[in-house]
Amino acid sequence: MGLDRALAHWFGSSAGFALRDDWFFVHVLHEDARRLGWLLVLALCLGVWWPFGPLRRIGLGERQQLAIGILLSLSVVMLVKSGSRTSCPWDLAEFGGAARYVSHWSLGIRDGGGGGGRCFPAGHASAGFSFLAGYFAFRLRAPRIAYAWLACALAAGFGLGLAQQARGAHFMSHTLWTGWLCWTTAWVCSLAGDRLRRRAGG
Repeated sequence: MGLDRALAHWFGSSAGFALRDDWFFVHVLHEDARRLGWLLVLALCLGVWWPFGPLRRIGLGERQQLAIGILLSLSVVMLVKSGSRTSCPWDLAEFGGAARYVSHWSLGIRDGGGGGGRCFPAGHASAGFSFLAGYFAFRLRAPRIAYAWLACALAAGFGLGLAQQARGAHFMSHTLWTGWLCWTTAWVCSLAGDRLRRRAGG
């Protein structure tokens, strides 16, 4: 989209993206942030059976919903990404690459515009947005924790997404779509969890 490319030009030019190989953006905001995200996922999965901290405020069903919601959100983003023909901004000719721009709506394009594709949606942003599942897990029993969790997940998702945009790895719409996919997945998990708990209680 035009807005995507206009925003990308804030960080890049025909010479490429100056922050693409920046140490802080690569090692801290990308690699270390990804490792931290997986450590948190592991901790929350273990917390299903051995709850700690705020996890003690919710029941087993909500803890299961939280872990499943996070893992499903990550899986949905990876699944959509695996079939995408959209190349990353740094692969495009207008930013020093060789590919032509292909919208993520162009499902019929086979060659990906000459690039590698698989750049939509923003996988790295899902390391933050996947934790939106926590809002749904806490919202009934601990609403204050739920809103704090929501704020942290949104800040992490947009922060990580913006960092990758600055490097030329994604467009803004990629980050927004990742947020929507994670939110919708978490919401569906919440609906399923609520129904299962009602049946168990009934």
